[in-house]
Amino acid sequence: MSRAILRSDGGSRGNPGPAGAGFVLIDPSGVTIHEGGRFLGDATNNVAEYEALLWGIQVALNAGVDDITIECDSELIVRQLSGRYRVKNPGLKPLFEQTRALLGSFRSFRVDHIPRARNTEADALANAAMDAKGMVGNAPYPVVSDQPQTLF
Repeated sequence: MSRAILRSDGGSRGNPGPAGAGFVLIDPSGVTIHEGGRFLGDATNNVAEYEALLWGIQVALNAGVDDITIECDSELIVRQLSGRYRVKNPGLKPLFEQTRALLGSFRSFRVDHIPRARNTEADALANAAMDAKGMVGNAPYPVVSDQPQTLF
């Protein structure tokens, strides 16, 4: 597979509070390839958003995707990745840097802001993971480190 759409979402109940990350990886015909949600413990909404995005990107790379469109309902994440906003929060900088490094592994990528109403599947997975305090979906979970790597 060479092309896909990644929708990701993260949330926190309390901000910071119990948090979850979710994503859906979809092929060009609209078929879901992988989907996953995982419980993060206590984190902020923005950390959860980046964790969801990183997980989805790593799964996409390992599935052979080289042209990706990322659709995210977090305006902050989209604007940071597009360079319109600087990353001021020290807790987000490493997540931002890792995301940018992984995005460089694609032949091409695009990051689009979408309304929440178009991101219900990723949101539901993040919430299901928070409710379960664990993993949901069919996606493998990679171990995230400071360096991009092939994990599967």
